[in-house]
Amino acid sequence: MTDCNHAQWQPSHDYRPLEQGAEKQTWAVVLLTGLTMVAEIVAGYWFNSMALLADGWHMASHMVAIGMAATAYWLARRYVHDRRFAFDTWKIEVLAGFASAVLLVMVALLMIGESLVRFWSPAPIGFDEALWVAVIGLLVNMLSAWLLRDQHHHHGHDHDHDHDHDHDHDHDHSSGAGKDLNRHAAFIHVLTDGLTSVAAIVALLGGKYFGWGWLDPLMGIIGAIVILIWAKGLLRETTKALLDREMDDPLVRRVREQLEQVPDTDVTDLHLWRVGRAQYSCIVSIVTHQPYSADCYKAQLAGFPELVHVTAEVNRCGENAQVDQRD
Repeated sequence: MTDCNHAQWQPSHDYRPLEQGAEKQTWAVVLLTGLTMVAEIVAGYWFNSMALLADGWHMASHMVAIGMAATAYWLARRYVHDRRFAFDTWKIEVLAGFASAVLLVMVALLMIGESLVRFWSPAPIGFDEALWVAVIGLLVNMLSAWLLRDQHHHHGHDHDHDHDHDHDHDHDHSSGAGKDLNRHAAFIHVLTDGLTSVAAIVALLGGKYFGWGWLDPLMGIIGAIVILIWAKGLLRETTKALLDREMDDPLVRRVREQLEQVPDTDVTDLHLWRVGRAQYSCIVSIVTHQPYSADCYKAQLAGFPELVHVTAEVNRCGENAQVDQRD
């Protein structure tokens, strides 16, 4: 075996694209968010604005969350060649997105609690000064959202156009394949910051010109409810990836159908899970009476570029029953 090149049989498990641009942009947003957070919290306490305080503390939590997103990029890049990770370091980013979603829920609940207290114990508000700070916060959120916008996300238009085109679109939209969940989590945090800034501005304007002091805590509650809705969607996407809950994905049905196009083939066991944003690993067990090899079935799946790691086990029925397994 000395003349055998073992390297050719060792597939690469590096499935994550380089994200140095996203990492730098995320750190820039952390800095912007931190500066604005300090200004809003100080101004909120100084001018007795619950809406402004909610925006500031909400922004504080987002600075932590976006900091986690930036740190996740750094860790995933640092350990990208660490063989202790079975399928690359992509899930470090997903884990950061999940933590961000949990933090969103906590912040929303705190906002609701503080707003309810302000309903029963209103305080005088310095409207003019608070408005200036809220507008500055909104501008910072708009800049941060622009920095974190996803320029590279697509919906599968660049591959597999000739094979089951409609199902490809179902697959991309249903699973969120190709989406950077870490960056998406940071973007959601910035959007919720923008929402609370808008709510603060509306509340302050209502109080200043119409004397609607109750609008300030009400906007805090409305903003918190919207944040909870966004957090729910982010939790659903990240937990699906973390727990490998992919067996309802349309790709599973397509893989099964493609394999069973081979005569006398019965797929008895099929496992598919995501190992990257749009990359999947697959283990399949097949029963047949024919002398088909595992390589034959792997070749049958060549039209699925999203399957980057396929292990096939072929169980042959009959008098000369045997197992052929290829990774």
